[in-house]
Amino acid sequence: MRWQLGRRSQNVEDRRGGSGGGFSMPGGMRMSRGARRGGLGGIGLIVFVLIAMFLGVDPSMLFQDSTVATGPETIETPRSGAGDELSDFVSVVLADTEDTWHELFDRMGGRYREPTLVLFSGQVGSACGYASAATGPFYCPADQKVYIDLGFYRDLRERFRAPGDFAQAYVIAHEVGHHVQNLLGIAGEVQKLRGQVSETEANALSVMMELQADCFAGIWAHHAHEARQILEEGDVEEGLNAAAAIGDDRMQRRTQGYVVPDAFTHGSSEQRVRWFREGLAGGDLEACNTFEAERL
Repeated sequence: MRWQLGRRSQNVEDRRGGSGGGFSMPGGMRMSRGARRGGLGGIGLIVFVLIAMFLGVDPSMLFQDSTVATGPETIETPRSGAGDELSDFVSVVLADTEDTWHELFDRMGGRYREPTLVLFSGQVGSACGYASAATGPFYCPADQKVYIDLGFYRDLRERFRAPGDFAQAYVIAHEVGHHVQNLLGIAGEVQKLRGQVSETEANALSVMMELQADCFAGIWAHHAHEARQILEEGDVEEGLNAAAAIGDDRMQRRTQGYVVPDAFTHGSSEQRVRWFREGLAGGDLEACNTFEAERL
């Protein structure tokens, strides 16, 4: 991946230097493809309307916050200018997502609000509560920040056999995809709906959210390469490999020896690869409507 000459983002908050700790992939936020469109009734239609609004019917959706903070954010003094290559890399990737999503939102008559990327080690406080490195990278809609312990990349490379800088970039782009969902109001609507349906249907909604974030990550890669030629030979394969490596079926098989689709929270390896590829192929937001797809 060509990143060394890229712009560095000003939206990186470095909170490293606290307690240490290794990384293990999350289990509590993963889920299922069990419930399909037919079993969800009007849920898919509601979210489809949200996406239609983004595509030009009502750009005011882009100016709305969709969630309310669930708790106070820990106040810490951020460090700046850490200077190590990995933090430099994620700063460049974040800046590239900013450039891409600003352009896409501008085309639709909206305004993109840039998220902050928080680097931490061991554990961190956010407006969504406290989290440890074991949670893995996550996005908190309440404070519009992406959180990552960079030790995650070591595990991605060594434990899950998904090496490469573009694999690492995919992780950031996926979390930024959740930020885009938040700006569109999709995240807030889905959160409300999850409280009104069965556990199986709530799991299915979460899978749809995660797969859409994968598709949005693909959209970033498509437009970033089109504008700035960031991709090198083998990069796409790295991204697809990373998407497959953290599919629910592989995770369950690795940790418990068998697969329970109803317990999925992010989608199977095949689903994650397919939706990342969907966004990457055409860069079309309409193609990322996982909520109305006939097949996830």
